[in-house]
Amino acid sequence: QVQLVESGGGLVQAGGSLRLSCAASGRTFSSRPMGWFRQAPGKEREFVGAISWSGRNTYYADSVKGRFTISRDNAKNTVYLQMNSLKPEDTAVYYCAAAFLTTVVLPTTPSEYDYWGQGTQVTVSS
Repeated sequence: QVQLVESGGGLVQAGGSLRLSCAASGRTFSSRPMGWFRQAPGKEREFVGAISWSGRNTYYADSVKGRFTISRDNAKNTVYLQMNSLKPEDTAVYYCAAAFLTTVVLPTTPSEYDYWGQGTQVTVSS
């Protein structure tokens, strides 16, 4: 199994930055693509970005491209989401997720992910 524990959420002003961390435990973490999703009240969970198992490939939703950066440190079993130039519309619960071992390099749908963090609230004030 893979266990994911998130941290770094909170309240930030528009234009500010936050860095979310997702600490993972599990012997297959380094072999899995990792993703970030978010869910605002009354909305479906949406894809934010993904990073390949090696960390060499990333993919982002258009809404966050150029502002958010995903990285991972397999030695520390941690994946990060650096969020810059935050907007009020970025307000949501953010989830990190570990993909199935056999998935594609950059999975973009929730069904392609096997394990999920508990979620962390990000609130961006206007």
